[in-house]
Amino acid sequence: MNPSRRIREEIAGAIRSGEWRPGDRVPTEQELAARYGCARATVSKALGELAASGLVERRRKAGTFVAQPPVHSAVMTVPDLAELIAARGEAYRWQLLSVDREAEGEELCPGPALRIEGVHMAAGEAFALERRFIALGEVPEAIGADFASEAPGTWLLGHIPWTEARHVIRAVTPTRKEAAALMIGTGAACLELDRTTWRAGRVVTHVRQLFRGDRFDLVADFNAGA
Repeated sequence: MNPSRRIREEIAGAIRSGEWRPGDRVPTEQELAARYGCARATVSKALGELAASGLVERRRKAGTFVAQPPVHSAVMTVPDLAELIAARGEAYRWQLLSVDREAEGEELCPGPALRIEGVHMAAGEAFALERRFIALGEVPEAIGADFASEAPGTWLLGHIPWTEARHVIRAVTPTRKEAAALMIGTGAACLELDRTTWRAGRVVTHVRQLFRGDRFDLVADFNAGA
């Protein structure tokens, strides 16, 4: 096995096994060259291939680090972001920005509604910005829920069953205010997910979630004939 391939496969194995965790610093090119008895150019090639595959992140003047893996979510489900983030070993936190208990719903969630805005955090970094309307006619108990300590999506999944859902997914660039909340530049790519859920034909909630493009992707599996 050539040295470049050996370096690449051994580092990839350490990452996939969990020996090296997201955010861990990879040994320097000089250290790896000494360890494997090869030229730094060989190490650089291996690290470049690992970066291209998304396993590591090379930061100018800072070094190489194990990359934060994107969260995978099925398009046809309603995921709990707290569970998805915790499942990959990252600390999850919900940061409530505002609650309006006397809001008027929008077109996709008409009538009296609870309007909630907040940020989902993963490993201390902003992960997704959320703006949600909860239909109070269908979910009156939401008015007394503590959304400072629990994200509204998590609360809804634990209390209110849904029977139908519609997802609209777009690639967007954030506004200046949204970029600031997500701690990214205004030209950064983001994924916008608009979701409405119903129970027996009545709207339960409508939510817009804006994800950092470097931290989230969507995966859907379909069976032929389904």
